[in-house]
Amino acid sequence: MFGTTKAFSGFSVNDIAAAKKFYGETLGLRVSEEHGLLTLRIAGGTDILVYPKANHAPATFTILNFPVEDIDTAVDELVTRGVRFERYPQIKTDEKGVSREEGPPIAWFTDPAGNILSVLQL
Repeated sequence: MFGTTKAFSGFSVNDIAAAKKFYGETLGLRVSEEHGLLTLRIAGGTDILVYPKANHAPATFTILNFPVEDIDTAVDELVTRGVRFERYPQIKTDEKGVSREEGPPIAWFTDPAGNILSVLQL
């Protein structure tokens, strides 16, 4: 039924203006706003809807993963842009906040609404 439908994902935030600034300026994504909603234009033609929700609760899981060629370069650049990387007690990370133990190197951070994002080296 939906085999030819171009589906898209979405998530909520509590402040559209803060989200627009973060995703557009800090992360450098193409962002458009229409009718109080944001659309993140991700490489490859994927769009992600960001919508306001008054009683927003941050996702407790990673909602977006950004693959990068060099995680150390990406983490360093994000830090210069004001991003703070998360440290989880159950996951061993290095001084930059990168987990290199299991799977690909990955580091987690949050958007202004507290939603969890990651950069990972593939």
